[in-house]
Amino acid sequence: MSKELGFVLDQMSREKGISKTTLVSAIESGILTAAKRRYNGKENIGLKINPKTGSMELFEIKLIVKEVSDKETEISYNDIKDKYPDYEIGDTINLPIQIKDFGRIAAQTARQVIFQKLKDAERSIIYDEFKEKIGQIVSGKVLRKEKNIYYISIGKTEAILAQNDTLPGETLRRDDIIKAILLDVKQTSKGPAIMLSRTSTDFVSGLFKMEVPEIQDGIVVIKGVAREPGERTKIAVYSNEQSIDAVGACVGMKGTRVQAIVRELKGERIDIIPWSEDSRNFIAMALTPAKIDRVGANEEEKTAMVIASDDQLSLAIGKKGQNIKLAKKLTGWEIDVISETEYSSIKMEEADKKFNEVFKKTNK
Repeated sequence: MSKELGFVLDQMSREKGISKTTLVSAIESGILTAAKRRYNGKENIGLKINPKTGSMELFEIKLIVKEVSDKETEISYNDIKDKYPDYEIGDTINLPIQIKDFGRIAAQTARQVIFQKLKDAERSIIYDEFKEKIGQIVSGKVLRKEKNIYYISIGKTEAILAQNDTLPGETLRRDDIIKAILLDVKQTSKGPAIMLSRTSTDFVSGLFKMEVPEIQDGIVVIKGVAREPGERTKIAVYSNEQSIDAVGACVGMKGTRVQAIVRELKGERIDIIPWSEDSRNFIAMALTPAKIDRVGANEEEKTAMVIASDDQLSLAIGKKGQNIKLAKKLTGWEIDVISETEYSSIKMEEADKKFNEVFKKTNK
């Protein structure tokens, strides 16, 4: 029995990633529960398991007394003095119980308790492992889809990717290998619920960290990300070293780095913006791909007026206002864009207004 148990402990510890101490505790709990049930709920029963050898000792704990008043918890000194000469009155003694005397029901109870304890231990290990990975990119294989939820195999467990956390129009098939950001881990009655997302802005940041060594090394820093999942992302980057071009590092040789990210995002367009302390310059760059001529900024109110040439106005605003909307998110500024023609018209109106005021004064 001890050799078999020792082998099982070693095997389960390797396969399940559960420590021997936890396994021994689960077995002890199961057998003790069964033993107490077998002996009508007696509480003075103990168990010792040697995790190295697998040897097991089940015993009844009794107090040695001169005269017994409670047979369940006490034993007479005269009854044990010959067999256990080292014990005296007032000591407690462990009297062996044969495990084979349990019976079928007690053994079944032991199995159920052990199974539940091991299940709880596995859940705890999974929770602790993935709790540390929140915010990281993970890879997994699509297992199935149920009620607008994809179940993704990651390691030895399953994660959840809701349909609304996938890219717009994206359909995943069984056995597809995908990347996603680990959004959260929650404890539930059915075990840890590991939540993934492919629409989070942090997902894009994580992909850049994976693809760009300079970001991993802290040379290039991501200053901000604004995203419309499946459509467009703007990411602002800055280099801590003058010799390193932050945008160039993110684009990669012949665009290899950014193209790998675009492929993962199913063609989502990415504007890589050089971050600047100069608000006007940063706002102008944030409106890429439009080329901006002038920016007027109110630093206190964080509002800006952008003047774009007539042929760049539609680019600056973008389809359905998407470009300017992302620029606002990226910079944190309230931005208005007008064309050169509109700006000239305003200037003319102001000039006419001033002329009329002067004319009225001189003709009084």
